[in-house]
Amino acid sequence: MNGNSGSGRVVAALDGVSMIRHTTGQVILDDIHWTVRAGERWALLGPNGAGKTSMLRIVGATTFPTTGTVDVLGHRLGRVDVRELRALIGHVSTSQRVPPELTGHTTVLTGHSGTVQPLWNTYDTEVRERAHELLGELQIKDLADRPYGVCSGGQRARILIARALMADPGLLLLDEPFNALDLPSREDLIDTMRHLAESRSELATVTVTHHLEELSPAITHALLLREGRVLARGPVEDVLTPEHMTACFGRPIQVTRDAGRWLARSSGLTPPPAGSA
Repeated sequence: MNGNSGSGRVVAALDGVSMIRHTTGQVILDDIHWTVRAGERWALLGPNGAGKTSMLRIVGATTFPTTGTVDVLGHRLGRVDVRELRALIGHVSTSQRVPPELTGHTTVLTGHSGTVQPLWNTYDTEVRERAHELLGELQIKDLADRPYGVCSGGQRARILIARALMADPGLLLLDEPFNALDLPSREDLIDTMRHLAESRSELATVTVTHHLEELSPAITHALLLREGRVLARGPVEDVLTPEHMTACFGRPIQVTRDAGRWLARSSGLTPPPAGSA
């Protein structure tokens, strides 16, 4: 599958994007063409080393491609102050540095200033109230006064999403937000993503994950990467097929869907190469 669907406003567009590691000549991304439109909720999947994180960093304006053009929120990389552009993009990663002593409310406040530590003189009453509203929207008002360091993994993920929403971004990037979550925390976060899709229908999201079980029923599109190349992209039901998943991950995979939720499992061992003993 080579095309994107949808007719909404373009939020991000990668055209002929490649990335090469200059020190080794390794090709990390190879001729990527991809368009994300307002209201689309993408899943970005592929084996370890496929280039998912590099794709997310390029779309998030934290790194530049070797060749090709990248447009994000109406601005082209190389022709815009990336510090200003990054302020318009929400980014959630479990590797984000958050001082453990900050309360949930204060952590969300730092999304307004884009800082690790709070800049208290920049938070007026309206900003502080907005942080409380976001905690309520993500159904974690009870975490407002709880130190971030004692929150569970799922609670931290939702706090970070609220923090990312402080800038009212047009694009939200989530880098393995389900990493190391137990089952209840995973399901809480999936519910949060579904609610977010309902309450912010124009918000475009890109979620990097390794497991189909982590995908919210609200996901509309998927992109499969293998060895730095796009193997398939488009509407989620057209991409997450047994054929595409088998080709992407290199072993037979069965895919099922129930009530909007996805499940992938290996259907057997990878056949040995022809002629092997």
